[in-house]
Amino acid sequence: MLTDRRPILLANARVVDPSRDFDGPGDVLIADGIIRETRRGIGAAGVPEGTDVVNCSGKIVAPGLIDMRAFVGEPGFSHRETFASASQAAATGGITTIICQPDTLPVIDNSATVDFVMRRARDTAIVNIQPMAALTKGMRGDEMTEFGLLKAAGAVAFSDGDRSVTNAQVMRRALTYARDFDALVVHHTEDPDLIGEGVMNEGEFATRLGLMGIPKAAEAVILERDMRLVALTGGRYHAASLTCIDSLDILKRGRDAGLAVSASVSINHLALNENDIGPYRSFLKLSPPLRTEDDRRALVAAVASGLVDVIMSDHNPQDVEVKRLPFAEAAPGAIGLETMLAAGLRLVHNEELDLKTLIKAMSTRPAELLGLSGGTLRTGAPADVIVIDPDTPWVVDPADLKSPCKNTPFDEARFTGRVVRTIVGGRTVYEHV
Repeated sequence: MLTDRRPILLANARVVDPSRDFDGPGDVLIADGIIRETRRGIGAAGVPEGTDVVNCSGKIVAPGLIDMRAFVGEPGFSHRETFASASQAAATGGITTIICQPDTLPVIDNSATVDFVMRRARDTAIVNIQPMAALTKGMRGDEMTEFGLLKAAGAVAFSDGDRSVTNAQVMRRALTYARDFDALVVHHTEDPDLIGEGVMNEGEFATRLGLMGIPKAAEAVILERDMRLVALTGGRYHAASLTCIDSLDILKRGRDAGLAVSASVSINHLALNENDIGPYRSFLKLSPPLRTEDDRRALVAAVASGLVDVIMSDHNPQDVEVKRLPFAEAAPGAIGLETMLAAGLRLVHNEELDLKTLIKAMSTRPAELLGLSGGTLRTGAPADVIVIDPDTPWVVDPADLKSPCKNTPFDEARFTGRVVRTIVGGRTVYEHV
C-alpha cells in the first residue's frame, strides 16, 4: 500500500516517544512529510482541510523502527532478498529505516557501490534504506577502506558484516582513522579460530545433541581486545551482536571506564534460547548462536538497564536449499524484519521490558548512534511513524511473510500485538486490514 502525502491526524492514541521521555495520551499531526504537532487534544477541527483523521483509540503511536543490522541481497544476492522485498517486509513489521550490511557482491567498500545502493533503494524501496560500508577492503580484514570518502557518499557506519577483524593492528588503525571522521565502527565479535567447526552454543545441550559447540569465549576474547583498542585510540565502537553474560561484564567495564562503546542484541537472543533448537531445528541455527536461558535473561536485563543500547532483527534470509539440511550443515541465519517488534512485544506482555524501553532500543537509540533524524516524534522531525495494536493476536505463517526466503525462527509462533499502519515520510506505506 502506498498512499498520497495528504495530512494525517493520528487521534486518541497512546503516544510513546522515548526521545522526549514521553508515554501518555495524545494526537500526532503529520503534514508535508514531517511531524507538525504532537500533543493532546489537537482534534479534527484544528487540522488542515483534507486531513485523513485516523482514530487510534486503544492503539499506540510511536516513532518508526530503525533496524541496525539487516542483510539485503542487492547487489549480488537478489535471489535471497531485494530492496523491494525487504522494504515490504520492513513496512509490515513497523521498520521505517533499514541499515543494510556491506557483505554483498561486490562488497560495499567504495563510494560507487554506496551510491548504487542508495539510488537502487530510492527507486525500489518503500522505506528508508541506509548502507553500512565495509571496514576493510573486500571484508578481508587486512586493509582499511576509505572512511572519509565512504561517509561522504552516504555510509552511516563501518562494519565487516558477520566477519571479525582478527588482526589487532588493523583494528587499531581502523578505530584511529574512524575517530578522525567521527565514524562509528560496528564489529562482529566472534573469534573464527575459537568457533572452529562449532554450530551451536557449547555446553550440555550441544553434547546431548552430538553437535560441536561454540564457546562463549569466542565472543568475549574479541570484545575484550576491542575494549582495550578503544581505550588506546579513543574511537567510537559498537558491538554488533552480544549474546552472553561474559560479554555484558566486559561491556560494563568499558562503560564504567568512560569508553565510547555501545552494543546491540538481536531479538532472537532476547526471545529464544538454545533449548528452542529442540530436535535440530535448522531455522534456529544462528551466528552468533543462541545461548542459555540465563544468558537470555541477562541480555533482557541489560536492555532494560540501558547497558545494551539497540535491539536489531539480524535479518539474514537463506534459501531452502541451504537451510533445510542437517543442523551441522545448514547455513546460519534467520529472517526477522516482520517479527522483530512482535517478538519484542512478547517481552513487554511478559513484563520483562517496558514499552518505552523497547521502542527506545529499536528506534531512538539507533538514530542517535548513527546520526539519523528519525527515532522521534518531535515537531519538525521526519514523519516516520507507526501505529501498533498491542492486543491483536496472530500466528506467524511463513506463507504470509513478504521476504522470498521463509527461514523464520518464529514459524507458527503465537504473538499478541502487531503494526497496523506504517508511515514513511508522511506517506502510509502499509496498513493492516
